[in-house]
Amino acid sequence: MKHSSTTSKVTVGTLLVALGIIYGDIGTSPLYVMKSIVGTRPISELLVYGGISCVFWTLVFQTTFKYITLTLTADNHGEGGIFSLYALVRRFGSGLVFSAMVGAATLLADGMITPPISVASAVEGLEKVVPHLPTVPIVIVILSGIFFFQRFGTQLVGATFGPVMAVWFAMLFILGIVQVAQYPDIVRALSPHYAIQLLTMYPQGFWLLGAVFLCTTGAEALYSDLGHCGIRNIRLTWIVVKISLVVNYLGQAAWLLHNGSTDLAGRNPFFEIMPSWFLIPGILIATAAAIIASQALISGSYTLISEAMSLNFWPRMSVRQPTELKGQIYIPSINLLLWAGCVGVMLYFQNSEHMEAAYGLAITLTMMMTTILLSYFLYRVRKWPFWQVGAVATLFGLIEGSFFVANLKKFPEGGFVTIIIGGIFFIIMYTWYFARKINNGLVRFVELKNYATLLNDLSEDDVIPKFSTHLVYLTKANNPKHVEEKVMNSIFSKKPKRADVYWFLHINRTDDPYTLEYTVDELVDDKVIRVDINIGFRVQPRVELYFKKIVQDLVVRQQLNLHIRPDGSTRYNPEPDFKFVVLEKFLSAENDFALREGLLLNGYFLLKHLGTTDEKAFGLDRSDIVIEDIPLVVQPAGNIVLEYKK
Repeated sequence: MKHSSTTSKVTVGTLLVALGIIYGDIGTSPLYVMKSIVGTRPISELLVYGGISCVFWTLVFQTTFKYITLTLTADNHGEGGIFSLYALVRRFGSGLVFSAMVGAATLLADGMITPPISVASAVEGLEKVVPHLPTVPIVIVILSGIFFFQRFGTQLVGATFGPVMAVWFAMLFILGIVQVAQYPDIVRALSPHYAIQLLTMYPQGFWLLGAVFLCTTGAEALYSDLGHCGIRNIRLTWIVVKISLVVNYLGQAAWLLHNGSTDLAGRNPFFEIMPSWFLIPGILIATAAAIIASQALISGSYTLISEAMSLNFWPRMSVRQPTELKGQIYIPSINLLLWAGCVGVMLYFQNSEHMEAAYGLAITLTMMMTTILLSYFLYRVRKWPFWQVGAVATLFGLIEGSFFVANLKKFPEGGFVTIIIGGIFFIIMYTWYFARKINNGLVRFVELKNYATLLNDLSEDDVIPKFSTHLVYLTKANNPKHVEEKVMNSIFSKKPKRADVYWFLHINRTDDPYTLEYTVDELVDDKVIRVDINIGFRVQPRVELYFKKIVQDLVVRQQLNLHIRPDGSTRYNPEPDFKFVVLEKFLSAENDFALREGLLLNGYFLLKHLGTTDEKAFGLDRSDIVIEDIPLVVQPAGNIVLEYKK
């Protein structure tokens, strides 16, 4: 809650932060958009004017109207992104889970191609200074450096992001306005009729939408970073950013029409409009902007995976917080995966031109999924009239549908790479989410009151060796009067677990991003205590730390008589005697699966093995944990007939 209020302030500092965090991806698109639109085609007025018109109106409808005006209002207590949007509307339809998974998976795939295309487009400008310079190794070194420094966080260099991007957008504007001042007629290209002419009259003009789409690929990342900057800062800085982008595109278009050449011949109009004396500084600024764009997407990927874990879309993984900055996290396994993906993309495509042919297909799917979720939000949460929601959905459906069809042409040209990557991410999410549903559907709950007498007797039975003073179980039971049957079986097994106090700890992931609160219920006097901890989906759980703090609070407040009873500490060890029991399931050999269940559950346990352990995921110390393996029987094998042979 406080998080959203702090980002609502508008100062010079917050505006600079927004420039540094929000606009890296969309801000570096002038490096490759016009080059991609023209490609190897003969330069003509219809191509250039039509291309600029398409870019301008795409920025108007997609970026400004859809994201800046509408989607940013779909904030979840100040937080944005496809999972935040899904958390707001998931109660209105079970099928929306597929939109969330497809959108998130393709957004992650986009995160593997944006860093290499941005950095490569900037570094390739050096070829104007040193012809035939091998840029691939340089790009790989820069990308590797970016990923290596993730473990230290961006607190030290993050302060420079805003000023660097301010310099970048100032450079875009100045380079563009110089060309526009020489050839002011280029402003006519903003008329929408040139876009219509390009799509209808230019040979295969419709397919150029695949290149035009590159100008708005960063809009989804813009929404994901809402929580870092706030809606007012984003909207105000977008005015400056949009003007700088449009003016630079116009400047490149003016140069294209007046450079005296009939084709690009491998040149990039972005670097061609630079004065020769400014080329080296311009390339350095472009490279810095590309690095910042890469950093924003990498940080966004960490946040996306963290939210996916909280919403049960992703296996648990080790999450670290490299700095004291709120919300800044680092996931080592995802960092390694993204680095390998980015380097692999660079080695496969070799240059930005080939990447342009593949870029955009995956992110189009993300935008289409956002439109579906946004329509539900406007209709069910904001209570817009059905006809208004229908009009908005139809508009964006036509625009994004056209972009998607045009981008399909990129599939054999390399678009299959991002679709395969996105498909892998989707399979992981689908497997984890639905296997957990199968798993949770088999959980049997029992009434705690039925075991109250037995728990009390066991606690006071001196014949049984004391297992722990405080025995803690994590429970999935939403009803405070219930607990899993397997928990009771664990307590009363062949070697009963005697304890002074039995705690049942329930973790509830809320739809609010930064909730952290708890409630306590005493189910049996001083013997059986239930604690519910509500944790926001963007908060990293540290269950043991929270639990011990809760016990301290109860003692200080003299609740539940905990302050007058021994806690298990001794003069040799002042630490209270806590023991957490983690029940680990494994697939029993008794199962006889149908095909779907077999694939899902075997995939689930494979992913569980590859991910981090429950104790690490919940922040439990190994010294305080007992792990018990219990078999999971989903579909028992049928009657087995054995013949006795004499």
